[in-house]
Parts: sequence; structure tokens; C-alpha cells
Amino acid sequence: QVQLVESGGGLVQTGGSLRLSCVILGHPAHNPPMGWFRQAPGKEREFVGHISALGASTYYADFVKGRFIITRDNAKNTVYLQMNSLTLEDTAVYYCAARGSGGNIYTPQSYDYWGQGTQVTVSS
Repeated sequence: QVQLVESGGGLVQTGGSLRLSCVILGHPAHNPPMGWFRQAPGKEREFVGHISALGASTYYADFVKGRFIITRDNAKNTVYLQMNSLTLEDTAVYYCAARGSGGNIYTPQSYDYWGQGTQVTVSS
């Protein structure tokens, strides 16, 4: 059974940093391509970024470029989302997701498995 276990969310002031972790358990590919999404209250889930299976390629939404960095440690089956220079608009539940074989990286429907989500709250 595939499980994605997230951690690292919390409360941070504007301008601060957080690092989210996502441990991948039981996936047949062991280390699939992974995405990060977020969902704020009353809004649709939106793409944050993506990392390839070996970590050689990363893609980011325009609103996080230069602030967020996605990395992975395949020996630990873990993907990270380092978030810097956080703003109030970054407040959301953040999800990691394992990508399937079809679709594009930007749409939630392209991902087969999802973590439970971790709350990130940025305060002024």
C-alpha cells in the first residue's frame, strides 16, 4: 500500500522559512516523480512544483520561483520542499503527490497518490 507521509508544516512569520518533508512508502517505483501542491481556504488546489525521479529536473509555479526549492534524497525515499521568504499568500495546506504515467505535471489529475496534507500558516 502506497503512503505519502508529510511533515514540517507550522506557523511562521512573514519572511520566514519552513521545510516540508514527504516520505514515500510502498510505491512500486520506489522513487517516482513527485509534485507539491497547495490549497488555500476557498480556492482550488494549485501546482507548486515538481521534481523528476532522479532529481535532475525541477519545475516551479511562477509565484514560487526563487523562493521555494524542491529536492529529494532517494536513499531515504524522501522529497523536500524548502520554502523561503514566506508571505501571507503562502498560507495553505500543502500536499505532496506521486505522479502517474500520463498527463502533465501541472494538473492534480496526473498524480496517483497523495499525502494527507500539512498546514502552513504565515502570520504578519
